[in-house]
Amino acid sequence: MEAVDAIVIGSGQGGIPFATTLAEQGRRVVLFERERFGGSCINWGCTPSKAFLAAAHAAGRASAAEVLGVNCHVTVDFPKVMGRVREIRDRFARSTQSRLEAAGVEVVEAEASFAEQGHVRGGGRSFSAPVTVIDTGSSAALPPIPGLQETSYFTDHNIWELERCPERTLIIGGGFIALEIGQGLARLGSEVHLLVRGDRVLAKESPQVSAVLEEALQRDGVVLHRRSEAKRASPLAGNRVALALNNGEMLEGDALLLATGRRPNTKALHADRAGIELDERGHISVDDHLESTRPGVYAFGEAAGQPAFTHVSWEDHRRLLATLAGQPRRRDDRVLAYAVFTEPQVGRAGLSPEQAAAKGVAVREGYVDIGNTNRAIEWGHDPGFFQLTVDAESDRIIGATLVGYETAELVHVLLDLIETGVTASQLEPLQHIHPTYGEYLPSLARAARQPE
Repeated sequence: MEAVDAIVIGSGQGGIPFATTLAEQGRRVVLFERERFGGSCINWGCTPSKAFLAAAHAAGRASAAEVLGVNCHVTVDFPKVMGRVREIRDRFARSTQSRLEAAGVEVVEAEASFAEQGHVRGGGRSFSAPVTVIDTGSSAALPPIPGLQETSYFTDHNIWELERCPERTLIIGGGFIALEIGQGLARLGSEVHLLVRGDRVLAKESPQVSAVLEEALQRDGVVLHRRSEAKRASPLAGNRVALALNNGEMLEGDALLLATGRRPNTKALHADRAGIELDERGHISVDDHLESTRPGVYAFGEAAGQPAFTHVSWEDHRRLLATLAGQPRRRDDRVLAYAVFTEPQVGRAGLSPEQAAAKGVAVREGYVDIGNTNRAIEWGHDPGFFQLTVDAESDRIIGATLVGYETAELVHVLLDLIETGVTASQLEPLQHIHPTYGEYLPSLARAARQPE
């Protein structure tokens, strides 16, 4: 048994800075990693998907430039696209490992699990520490489709190994991963069929968001199958697949992508041995300070059931460092923001009107149709809208939904206004640059004014 100052299980985007910060302070820190350094973000999520979308959206914009009087013949070198994706992914993973080693973190490349006393063991070694952090992330949850295990399929974990663009891709799911990869493959030349269980894509967002994205997807040639479920999967020759749908239809494809949700990577930890409780979905049960039911054991990000975004996991490490230093940080003391990197993009910050209503907050809304603005018309951009949520009593801005060109960047303006408690009345008189999309943020506040 080796006694150390801290143990980190998993090299995700919260565990890495936590481990390096303590190591740079002179603490002895051990980090376990069973697969690839950098966690989901670098290896299967943000990094490869956005490198992939860089190529896909370049092709999509070129193909759509005819409306501007620019006619392009787009030829996609798919092996080169995917080679670049993997090169960037691998480079980031190597730099993550180098960062850990340079900081003095002791790395054990093995799967970790708990012992009864709360010790952590793996790779033939065993450690104890006053602070242990679980940052094991999540992986794809596979749907219970009969025949699936005998069928070739992809998840976000292995889709980046594709060398040939599938002639026809079947995707089960209607969330972020399904939409981003689906639109990307369509723009790179695949005939994409998207099977959505409900009535619309991105069912947790407002119907207006879904409507704009569905229009954009269909414009790119994506075929939407609403209220569709696969009842059976069957293998075909050449690693092709057939899906029998609930409406009696049979779909065949060259590739099948499963994007039907996530499950936490906690099973291999054997957390119950150390008295660490899991919730009904397998997440580590934590309190408001990210501490588990075993004192001194904490969890970050998706392993703790936090919102499944890299920036949330990264911020969790700062919360824990502050908590250990006696500062009053909590697991949810932030305004949640996120983006969908389709075209058009979706930028979200704070509460939607529906979320506010669920909390019993009376709100006013501001709305601007971006498709009819000068910038959109002049540049030939996709349609979209900006929506602002304002607390009716305090006049504070509490939420925003932006759908349009590069709204993942623009939404940060409203995120910062929400965080700092700015009111709609304070935003309304501000002057922004014309012709930009940002000039319509004061217009949003004007649209949300209290009726006279």
